[in-house]
Amino acid sequence: MGRVGTTATAAVTVAALCCGAWLLVDGAGTHAPPQPSAAQARSGQDHEPPAAPTLPAAPPDRIRIPSIRVDAPLTGLGLTPGGGLDVPPAARENLAGWYEAGSTPGETGTAIVAGHVDNADGPAVFYDLGALKKGSTVEVHRRDGTVAVFTVDAVEAYTAEDFPDEKVYGAARRPELRVITCGGDYSRSTGYQGNVVVFAHLTGSR
Repeated sequence: MGRVGTTATAAVTVAALCCGAWLLVDGAGTHAPPQPSAAQARSGQDHEPPAAPTLPAAPPDRIRIPSIRVDAPLTGLGLTPGGGLDVPPAARENLAGWYEAGSTPGETGTAIVAGHVDNADGPAVFYDLGALKKGSTVEVHRRDGTVAVFTVDAVEAYTAEDFPDEKVYGAARRPELRVITCGGDYSRSTGYQGNVVVFAHLTGSR
C-alpha cells in the first residue's frame, strides 16, 4: 500500500469487519449479503488497462458507487496497537473509512477503503459490495474539490486463511483502489469467514 508495509493489516481487517451481528440477531442467515460470482474475478488473460493521469495527494471525504446505491462519508483509519487496520464505528451504518497512512485515492499507489457489511440493526454501507460488476464506477470525492473516478477491474471473495495480503495491500505503479468488506460463508459462532474485495484503477477525474 503506497507508503507503508501492509502485510500486518489483512488479518485484523478480516476479523474486525466480519462480526455478522445482524445475522446473529436476525436468525439463520437468510439475509446474507450478495457474493461475487467467479465471472467477476480477475482472469489470467486480463490485460492491465491504462490509467488516467495521477492526481496530487488529497484526502478523500466521500465515496459513491452508483450501481449499488452507495453514497457515504469517509473517516480516516489508522492501525490498531497490534498493527492491523482499524475499522469505522459499527454503529454508524453509512460510514466507510480510508487508510490515512497509505496513498490517497487518485495518487500513485494503492488506496484502501473499508466498511462494514452489516451491524446489529441491519445492512451497513457495503452490504451490496459483492453484487458489484466489472466495469462499474466508483467515485471518490476529495477535499481539494476533485472527484477521482475509478473503474472496477475485479470483485473477489477470499477466506480469512487465504487472504492475499500482497495482492490486496501491495504497492501499485499506478493509481489503484481497494474497497473491502466482509463476506464468504457465515457461521453463527464466528460470523463471516472472509472478505469481499473490489479492485479498481483510476480512469478519470473531474
